Amino acid sequence: MRTPLPTAALPNANLYAALRAGFPPDLQAVAVETDSGLRYSWQDLDEASAMLANLLDSLHLPAGARIAVQVEKSVEALALYLATLRAGLVYLPLNTAYQSAEMGYFIADAQPAVVVCSGRNFGWVGKLAFNAGTAWVFTLNDDRTGSLLERASGMARQHTVAASAPDDLAAIIYTSGTTGRSKGAMLSHGNLLSNAQVLQKAWGWRAPAEGGDVLIHALPIFHVHGLFVAIHGALLSGSKMVWLSRFEPKTALRHFAQATVFMGVPTLYVRLLGEPGLTANAVRSMRLFISGSAPMLLETFTDWQARTGHAILERYGMSETVMLTSNPYFAEQGERRGGTVGPALPGVQLRVVDDAGQPVAGGAVGGIQVKGPGVFQGYWNMPEKTAEEFTADGFFKTGDVGRVDAQGYVTIVGRSKDLIISGGYNVYPAEIEGYINALPGVAESAVVGVPDADFGEVGVAVVIAKPGASLDAAAILASLKATLAGFKVPKRCHVVAELPRNAMGKVQKNLLRAQYAQATQL
Repeated sequence: MRTPLPTAALPNANLYAALRAGFPPDLQAVAVETDSGLRYSWQDLDEASAMLANLLDSLHLPAGARIAVQVEKSVEALALYLATLRAGLVYLPLNTAYQSAEMGYFIADAQPAVVVCSGRNFGWVGKLAFNAGTAWVFTLNDDRTGSLLERASGMARQHTVAASAPDDLAAIIYTSGTTGRSKGAMLSHGNLLSNAQVLQKAWGWRAPAEGGDVLIHALPIFHVHGLFVAIHGALLSGSKMVWLSRFEPKTALRHFAQATVFMGVPTLYVRLLGEPGLTANAVRSMRLFISGSAPMLLETFTDWQARTGHAILERYGMSETVMLTSNPYFAEQGERRGGTVGPALPGVQLRVVDDAGQPVAGGAVGGIQVKGPGVFQGYWNMPEKTAEEFTADGFFKTGDVGRVDAQGYVTIVGRSKDLIISGGYNVYPAEIEGYINALPGVAESAVVGVPDADFGEVGVAVVIAKPGASLDAAAILASLKATLAGFKVPKRCHVVAELPRNAMGKVQKNLLRAQYAQATQL
């Protein structure tokens, strides 16, 4: 079903081997500078990942073993990711906001051989892991402490990178579905490397010998955007990273003077626009601002251009495919158009089809399907679901709805499965509805997304009470906050007498979206 990967240019197709080849000749140069003033050289990254890889090797894990990681952002966490690659194991990043119900599912489903968590969560995460059969649980904190580093401290600083084929699994990224059951998208070394190489050229990444780029890394590293798109781009080109542990507008603005590239979700741009200090002079050294993971309002795009003189480059990708399209970076390739995600990237085949799977006429709206070397290997332990999501000729059904104009620019107009993207994170209504419906007194619920200037979209829960029951909207939200990651919890809840339905009894979520979007604007 998938497009065959090209023969690897390197003798070893292990992604770390390619990233390491991008390190600059001067390994003592600064690779990462943190917002707390720490500096890590390229040699530090190589040696730290070698020590951690040697630790993983010492555990004698089976081939393809999963390393599940739920830790706060740190350079040591980055080194653990690189170590997992170079050891030939499978990296499984998990959002730090996930609570016990979610973590229990991921651990039971992926059956990781190793779990790494923050020290403060060791009690409950360790219990879940050991009960599921995980052999090793380590801690890693964002202050360079934890049992993982203690165990690795005595390991050798050199490590022979494991031999990997292009189709060997490198990472599993969990992405929920409309059924509420999360799916693990399996990405290979070849998937990730091919995409990184395409973006390196498309976005004009500059090696140190060419003047060098400096990336402000303000994104989380449990997400495709921050872990793969940003980090791979910087490492592959030998570019320094300014590492922000969390996004704070004033801090990011201060660092623009020494950087050249910034990646963010629309929410970050909205917050930066709220800073009076954001001027053309403040970003005079910057060459590229990239936005993705959520739709950007055209107002944000135009306001940013007016304030800074820069047109934000919007692109489109998925956990299953990494990046698929991008507005042009080079002027000779075309303009950057707000409200679009640009043409398909080199190597990506993209088509728009109707409900019958037939290509639509030029410019018409339909379902987006894609094919290319970056498209994932399938869903972990879900062969039937994998087969269902691919067409007979090997195209992946993205579930997104959009159109392509005569110049090839893609515009995403919606999601066929009611996905909500809030602050760059995917929120699946069916999952949230399942938790609400299980609450005492709840007969039924519907969760919809409505536009929001800050987060792009936010969730709104509409709930019906059982006969004779009395529901409190605030109590429902409080219960969800105690159970789910914060980004999944709807921002508002409304208790109503009935939900709008069509003739077949199906809830008409389009009417709910329109109703509560209008209520938000009043």
